Amino acid sequence: MTVTPDRPGPTAAAAPAARTAASVDGSAAHQATPGIIDRFVAANRTYAVDFRDGGMDAKPVQKVAVVACMDARLDLFAALGLELGDAHVIRNAGGVVTDDTIRSLTISQRALGTRSIAVIHHTGCGLLGLTEDFRRELELEVGQRPQWAVESFVDLDGDVRQSMQRVRTSPFLPHTDDVRGFVFDVHTGLLREIH
Repeated sequence: MTVTPDRPGPTAAAAPAARTAASVDGSAAHQATPGIIDRFVAANRTYAVDFRDGGMDAKPVQKVAVVACMDARLDLFAALGLELGDAHVIRNAGGVVTDDTIRSLTISQRALGTRSIAVIHHTGCGLLGLTEDFRRELELEVGQRPQWAVESFVDLDGDVRQSMQRVRTSPFLPHTDDVRGFVFDVHTGLLREIH
């Protein structure tokens, strides 16, 4: 089974009819066209018609967790030959290993039995060239400095190594002997291993 992103076509579930929505200030109502989340809801109803609970456990069959970028061009299930239930997939901006990533990996290993970890960054990442100025600009705009770091980078391979090192040195992760890192090429679809 290959999992690919949903691509609604002309035979997909009919989009919900236009709905009435209040404007942001609540002063007037207007007709809004169905948005992408309305399409998700419609697609889900179609999906649920044929859905059958396969009795899968929350524990990944392949005992692996994948940390990867949230970039919409990465179809990890297809690229890695995964099927539903095979792996935990933890995604964030850049695929960097942050405290929250360690939290998810710790639960994945200690509560749900994973042992291997793959860290995957990719070419053309939006974090390449982004700087911590992003946080300062955000603070100026909203009046509050984010508590999180941007985690931007200029050296793709170096950041994969840093992310692997963060995994390997975490005291919370009992299984750090099978941690491997890769860069996915968005033009060829190939993984390049980083050592």
